[in-house]
Amino acid sequence: MDAPRFTILAVERREWPFLLRMPFRFGVITVRDGRQAVVRVRIRTEDGREGWGVSAETLAAKWFDKNQALSDADNMDQLRRALEIACEAGLAHGPDTAWGHFANRYTAHVAACAAEALNPLIAAYGQSLLDRACFDALLKLVELPFHTAMRGNLGGMAAHDIIADLGDFDAAGMLGPIAAPSHIHARHTVGLVDPITAADVTERVDDGLPETLEEVARHYGHRWWKLKVGGNLAADIDRLCQIAAVLDAGEAYQASLDGNEQYSDGESALALWHAMMAEPRLARLCASIAYIEQPVARARALDTSMGALAKARPVIIDESDGDLSAFVTAKGLGYAGVSTKACKGFWRSFVNHARCRAWNDAGGQYFMSAEDLTTLAGLCVQQDLALVSALGLRHVERNGHHFIAGFQGRPKAEAVRFMEAHPGLYADTAHGPRLAIREGALDIASIAVAGFGAAEEPDFAAMEPMKPAAWPKR
Repeated sequence: MDAPRFTILAVERREWPFLLRMPFRFGVITVRDGRQAVVRVRIRTEDGREGWGVSAETLAAKWFDKNQALSDADNMDQLRRALEIACEAGLAHGPDTAWGHFANRYTAHVAACAAEALNPLIAAYGQSLLDRACFDALLKLVELPFHTAMRGNLGGMAAHDIIADLGDFDAAGMLGPIAAPSHIHARHTVGLVDPITAADVTERVDDGLPETLEEVARHYGHRWWKLKVGGNLAADIDRLCQIAAVLDAGEAYQASLDGNEQYSDGESALALWHAMMAEPRLARLCASIAYIEQPVARARALDTSMGALAKARPVIIDESDGDLSAFVTAKGLGYAGVSTKACKGFWRSFVNHARCRAWNDAGGQYFMSAEDLTTLAGLCVQQDLALVSALGLRHVERNGHHFIAGFQGRPKAEAVRFMEAHPGLYADTAHGPRLAIREGALDIASIAVAGFGAAEEPDFAAMEPMKPAAWPKR
């Protein structure tokens, strides 16, 4: 299909607060509340059609930049500023394809962010929200769901200087054969302070949702798990043994091991794996590990070999996926994969998918994993699910439904609208609509609607205008 060119006419930036039902510890932070950014964009195609699109993503502290000298408020302002820079440039750009709006501005956007001490991962966040809202608007104008549009290369993805390593690749041929699944496994995140058994609970969360790992396993029937480790070998082994005691009591399972940059180098991460293999109580858990995610701090992750650890299990990058060439660098160091996250940009995901295809055609074994950034119920989670399913992936980390109670922070009428539009994806409960995970999987058939995973839109009136970013710090 043809790739329409369009101009960005207007951008609206909003945000709103939410509370977690239980603390979520990952990496260097324990999260108890947060804010979500929402972007509305109006576009005009060259044939004169105009329409609005929308995107949403958490303003996550201590993931894009884990500098402990910066406050959580500083981190949110970094993301707001990257979004401001992307939107200002987008409004000035002129007509282009959806891919062109990303690719033709990529280098200048990263440089503009770097001039204000915003790293490439933060830069990607700002551009990702704009790109997603623009593509949502385009999809609604042409009345196509995301997966269908990507199979036909509606965005015009093609060879470009920013992905010179791919040469003159066949984007349409790469995207066309991918069949969208109707269901996808939810890989449940076990955070660093999550209660494992009832004995670990000091104060019960009275909202009808499972709280302990034992309860989660019984309630959702997961077959995939994501296990966080914290960088202290003895403590990690002890906690993994507690987790294994629960998981081993159930059905067959698989898991990923997430280091969240908590190990200083490849050798210390390898020491963890050796300790796990030496612990009899972890025999079944070790056998279940499909891959290890970002064990080494990003400052060293892309200048040290993963060779020895990679011989034990495939290792992927997540936080180190800053610059668009990061996966190429990582491949040379022994990494086998890279994460897709909507917050890093959906075009980046398809670029890395193309790399996996090219390298595997040459005899490699490279892959993409699907990870979460606390995607909230409604638009945010549905856009991420649309992206993951269009990539042909079969399981995705989901944690927002567990640490946040349904549509917490949003008007009840908004939650009901989304549930009625997607009755397989959400379930009505005594505490309101919530993501429905049945036998460990999500029913995503209903997201094949005109738009980027959703036709429904959030209640913009029940949000605050996004305040100007207080960045760079004075």
